[in-house]
Amino acid sequence: MVEQNRILNCESMITLAAIQMEPRIGYKEANVRRSLEMINEAADKGAKFLVLPELCNTGYMFNSREELYAVAEKIPEGPTTRAWAKLAVERKLYIVAGIAELAEDGIRCYNSCILIGPDGYIGTHRKLHAWCDEKVFFESGNLGYQVFETPIGRISMLICYDMWFFENFRILARKGADIVCCPTNWVDIPPAVTAGPALAQTNAGCNSIFVVAADRIGVERGCRFPGRSVIMGPDGWHRAPMGSDDKEEILIAEVNLMEARRLNWNPMNVVFRDRRTDLYDDMLGSGEKPLPR
Repeated sequence: MVEQNRILNCESMITLAAIQMEPRIGYKEANVRRSLEMINEAADKGAKFLVLPELCNTGYMFNSREELYAVAEKIPEGPTTRAWAKLAVERKLYIVAGIAELAEDGIRCYNSCILIGPDGYIGTHRKLHAWCDEKVFFESGNLGYQVFETPIGRISMLICYDMWFFENFRILARKGADIVCCPTNWVDIPPAVTAGPALAQTNAGCNSIFVVAADRIGVERGCRFPGRSVIMGPDGWHRAPMGSDDKEEILIAEVNLMEARRLNWNPMNVVFRDRRTDLYDDMLGSGEKPLPR
């Protein structure tokens, strides 16, 4: 039956989930199996758009490049992508998840995340800014700033340390992103342990976009990961309680992704219109093209 009345502010209602899990280094099959269990659990709770942590299929603290190459895989033909895509198609889900990527040449590796939808693989983001020893194992991302058009809205991705550079969020927002999904492995040292959730909140509010940051937990080879996953709205407020610092859990929030396109803060202020682009480049020197607002 067709609803006869105009219903406002529900153009793209979707239930978001940030999946906070504990991958274990080197146990790729077990990690993928656990991710599928948690994706199914979130879907059973109504989630249709799920974000998982950085490198959630492999673990993070590699000892050697040989160890990384043993678990890295090509996208989209690798077994992890195929497993996630199969479930996404079966359950009509959007999934963003971190993965160790082996490039097309079979030589270079990237710290990547992928976007999968109800029809399968959509796209890949390669981490732009390497953190600490990642510079030993991974190449710097070379896919730039991508905004993926989908039926539910415009989806973008960043990974962990990418969040520390406000330019990334601003450029993606100016390119039209409604949501930026951030698989993370925040580490338990200043400033990462305190700044991660705050950066998600600040960049969501400053750019009128949704930001979902899914962090991992646990201790891996002496490094502790503090959780505290978040789902932030374009008003800069939490849409779900922040994750704990020591438990696997699923954060859930029902949102209208089109809120990100209602840019007026008040009758006098629109954040993108009010920018002083006479003082700085509109796209921060990136060469990217903004989406007209």
